[in-house]
Amino acid sequence: MSTEAYDAYREDMVGRANVSDTAELVEFYRHLETQHAGALWTVANKIEPWEPQSGSQPVVWRYELLREYVLRALDLVTPEQAGRRVVYLANPGRREMTAAVGWLYSGLQVMGPGEIASAHRHSASALRFIMEGSGAFTNVDGHKMTLGRNDFVLTPNGTWHEHGVAEDGTVCIWQDGLDIPLMNALDANFYEVHPDLHQAVGFAIDDSTATWGNPALLPAGETWSKRYSPLLKYEWAPTYEALLRGARTSEGSPYDGIHLDYTNPFNGGPVMSTIGASMQLLRPAEHTLAHREVGNFVFQCAKGFGHSIVGGKRLDWKERDIFVVPSWMWHEHVNGSTSDDACLFSFHDLPTMRALGLYRSEGLAEHGGRQPILS
Repeated sequence: MSTEAYDAYREDMVGRANVSDTAELVEFYRHLETQHAGALWTVANKIEPWEPQSGSQPVVWRYELLREYVLRALDLVTPEQAGRRVVYLANPGRREMTAAVGWLYSGLQVMGPGEIASAHRHSASALRFIMEGSGAFTNVDGHKMTLGRNDFVLTPNGTWHEHGVAEDGTVCIWQDGLDIPLMNALDANFYEVHPDLHQAVGFAIDDSTATWGNPALLPAGETWSKRYSPLLKYEWAPTYEALLRGARTSEGSPYDGIHLDYTNPFNGGPVMSTIGASMQLLRPAEHTLAHREVGNFVFQCAKGFGHSIVGGKRLDWKERDIFVVPSWMWHEHVNGSTSDDACLFSFHDLPTMRALGLYRSEGLAEHGGRQPILS
């Protein structure tokens, strides 16, 4: 017999559920439970909070600590055994969902020279951000791409894709980002292994970049109807140059510095329908103002060092460290260098939030726009 209080979420405010337990009501509630039902007013204030109440926590994963475990996995399991040799990031508040934050998954994948993982496809949208090593490649629906440090690559939902490292390459580590938890929450997740285990290369290597990766230039007469970007690889060098050009000509955002979104070159929209990505530059010693957004973010420091204050918690970061910002949580960023810029890569679920009409943001009005550090 349940001994819980059914009025734990009552609020003394007009328009909100405010029903105190009585013996008669408790008996009523228990009878409802036998019918797999319940009284809405006992949970209404819980399931419809005044504002988003994320169960995710602000967390930073330090690359120098994780790296040794990621490399050890090379000797413990093969790509064939593991399917994907990945150390995943588990947010303490989202461990049951295997999520890094919100409904986003992330992990660190490692492959050695000559290794190729089997081709597969799934409902989840996916991305890779290259962290270290040389010779990495990805093949997406026959489009093979060579990958270098800080390159960002898409493996959209429903596409056959496989990853590997060339025989003359070195051990490579990259960050994976997927919306697996979202697909599972929607009961919409499918996974398939390619019937031949590997797919043929059907186009010139790096053709996606050559065709679609030219600034303000599109191939004449080409059309694109798929729900993801035809540009599958976004290279670091032109991205960083674009940030530097922006820093020379613009003050940027008071909340994010020089902030650029990776986009679909054909329509200007997000790179995938459920996941977006961005790169931002913080000038030397820049300390942004705090704001919050409906959306979850996974950040990786691509260059430099500094710290972020997320929900009043200070998270120190340097190159390759990963940290998360849960939805509707105040956050601000600080470049720790007085002489060099810092760059933060992020992927997020803003395309989902915007498509559903849920996105909103606001800046912090108190304390001069900066959060007090609580921990």
